[in-house]
Amino acid sequence: MIIESVKLNHFRNYHQLELSLDKGTNLFYGDNAQGKTNILEAVYVCGTTRSHKGSKDKEMIRFGEEEAHICMKIVKREIPYRIDMHLKKNRTKGIAINGVPVKRAGELIGLGHFVFFSPEDLNLIKNGPSERRRFLDMELCQLDKVYLYHLGNYNKILAQRNKLLKDLAFYPESRDMLEVLDEQMIRYGSVLIDLREAFSREIREIVEKIHFNLSGGKESLSLTYEKDCTKEEFREKLKKNREKDIKTRMTNEGPHRDDLGFSVKDVDIRKFGSQGQQRTAALALKLAEIEIVKRRVKDTPVLLLDDVLSELDRGRQRYLLENIHDIQTLITCTGIGNFVDYNFKIDKLFQVIEGAVYQQ
Repeated sequence: MIIESVKLNHFRNYHQLELSLDKGTNLFYGDNAQGKTNILEAVYVCGTTRSHKGSKDKEMIRFGEEEAHICMKIVKREIPYRIDMHLKKNRTKGIAINGVPVKRAGELIGLGHFVFFSPEDLNLIKNGPSERRRFLDMELCQLDKVYLYHLGNYNKILAQRNKLLKDLAFYPESRDMLEVLDEQMIRYGSVLIDLREAFSREIREIVEKIHFNLSGGKESLSLTYEKDCTKEEFREKLKKNREKDIKTRMTNEGPHRDDLGFSVKDVDIRKFGSQGQQRTAALALKLAEIEIVKRRVKDTPVLLLDDVLSELDRGRQRYLLENIHDIQTLITCTGIGNFVDYNFKIDKLFQVIEGAVYQQ
């Protein structure tokens, strides 16, 4: 898959912008706070319906405007697609594919595949479990419509159950509704557990091999899927913890509390690893995303690389650049020195100055 062009209207600091992209490496350079990251964010939003930062739609609309529009033309297996996305301050976003409106945002997810890599992602290993679950969810949603469907339903039922737990103090007669919601949580949650377990097995081999190479063969990483409970235990744990849930007014068991574990020589590097170990594992995980898309969908993703090189040492810089030469990449940076040093081929070069983009 490749992106042919991107057009922005009133997105972030851009009044209007139209870019034609190369199928290879597209480099955007300039000082900080000029709008480089906004271009990558627009691409990711248009391809996945959500911001990599977790920003709300209204936060991505240019100040003083009511709507923003992103138009992206992609080619997937030689078939062209046009994606139009309208972000609105006080209404649900509008999405159209080839001019045909879609009713649900989920219909867009999986049309294209995108891997976003930012400096914040280098903290993926040392941050809390919610960050690692978000990684699992974002990758699996792009790869598997079944996962997307069950995750959406699970999250909806979980929100309803937590609201009921809070309301029971005022409406104790509603307690029987917990049985109904529990059955629905078990139905959707069991599928999530199965699919996460299969994905973790698949990505483990890739991550561990990449990490071994990144460390120069000095360290072996072990990745594990840490289930909060197995699907066989789920019903019993919900029942056992019901009084605790009512007391704490939240659901204490389920796949919404899953995690990924990372260890080197039996040491949990999430808690006790050095910054170098944590960053190497995070880089291996992001590079594994690229490989697993290639395996699963027999296509290449688009890599969005947001000023990551400045956060890596020279060895990791070189490894990263050597392993992204065969996919379309959009890279942001403050200068092009590293790319010159490594003789890295740049197919299109853009300078970004105060919300204006100039092709060099």
